[in-house]
Amino acid sequence: MSLNHPMIVEVWPGDWGLPSVDLECLKILALVKFSGKEFKIKVCKNPYWTPKSTLPVVSHGKHVFHDYDEVMSYLRIKNVSPDHGLSTVEEADCLAYTYMVKEKLFPALQYIWWLDEKNYAGLTRPWYCKVIPFPFNFYYPQRFVSDAKKTVEAVCETETISEIENKLYSDAEKCLTSLSVKLGEKDFMFGSHPTSLDAVVFAYLAPLLKAPFKNPILQNHLKSCTNLQKLVSRICQRYFPLDYQAFEHKRKNEGIKSNLSSDVDSDYPHKTRNTIVAALIATFAMTGYAFMVGLVQSFPPWPLAILGEPIPTVHLKLLWDWSRMRNPHKRE
Repeated sequence: MSLNHPMIVEVWPGDWGLPSVDLECLKILALVKFSGKEFKIKVCKNPYWTPKSTLPVVSHGKHVFHDYDEVMSYLRIKNVSPDHGLSTVEEADCLAYTYMVKEKLFPALQYIWWLDEKNYAGLTRPWYCKVIPFPFNFYYPQRFVSDAKKTVEAVCETETISEIENKLYSDAEKCLTSLSVKLGEKDFMFGSHPTSLDAVVFAYLAPLLKAPFKNPILQNHLKSCTNLQKLVSRICQRYFPLDYQAFEHKRKNEGIKSNLSSDVDSDYPHKTRNTIVAALIATFAMTGYAFMVGLVQSFPPWPLAILGEPIPTVHLKLLWDWSRMRNPHKRE
């Protein structure tokens, strides 16, 4: 089929200004976007109904693809690969850096998302359980945890948790530093136009940069690589502007609501003070009115012989004429 007809890319939902939170989905979205060809995004919250019960799924006429390499090969056949125009050396560099990212950064990302207890309990599991419909929201998170364990075990084998973390974070930080050096001051990895390497880097870094992790160790290292931060923002704004703008608008509105809430809270002591003052004024007014109409009167003290001590000099006695209440027509 001609590429004049749009491709359909079925992906996990997005968040935090990204068209999808899943890195495999982001890789394909960025790759197809960089190719310049029209495509439509179809958001899927339950991959169970897809051909292989996985996401992403790319369809173009009778052609159906399930992973990045298949889509990349298809774009090459159609002569619309974003790597078109790279020299032989640049193509070799592109493959080498792509391999490095997959080998050194991907295991750390799997650990951060699915095996780190704080991140899994505080971010990953709640997010997927909210998005995926019941009862599949119990199955898929556990499946992804199992996949992550296999990935990490293949790299770290039988080390302790602390040794595993140290190795994963060390490899990932070195990878990020290498990518930062490669990018330098350029807009993209090989100059002014994005390539497949930029698609891979964006897919791996964007969720790491944007997601509100409870344990942000690797995220903090990424934030120290300012040019990589700018690369992610540049791709979001240029190629996925609707998601970026919608998130910024939402964040701005939430900031306004937060400020209004803070103003109300800051006025709380004054509201309490005013309530107390009003209550005291009302009490004095009611007491004065009671004296004035004779409901309450003062009377002199008398000795309290039994206790052997006088009562206070001023006493209030409630005058309640029960006889008048019982005989309202009786003349005095």
